[in-house]
This record gives sequence, structure tokens and C-alpha cells, in this order.
Amino acid sequence: MGKGDFKTKRGKIRRGSHGNSRPKLQKESTLQKKQAENKKNA
Repeated sequence: MGKGDFKTKRGKIRRGSHGNSRPKLQKESTLQKKQAENKKNA
């Protein structure tokens, strides 16, 4: 467990990858679109 582990946040930072433990940041415009869709569906 640590820097060499694929599934940990620290390992993903070291490798430069993303996933469940280290999701990519979304742009504000994308977040606003998703929030608008959720309001329409609710």
C-alpha cells in the first residue's frame, strides 16, 4: 500500500492517473449543466 499501489490516491498521484479514489476535477460549466439537468428531472 502506498506509492506503488494502483488503487490508492497516493499511487494514482504518482502515476498521474485518475479513478474512483482520485477523480478528475470537472469544469464549472459541466457542473452547472448537470445541476440544471437534475433540477429539470426532479
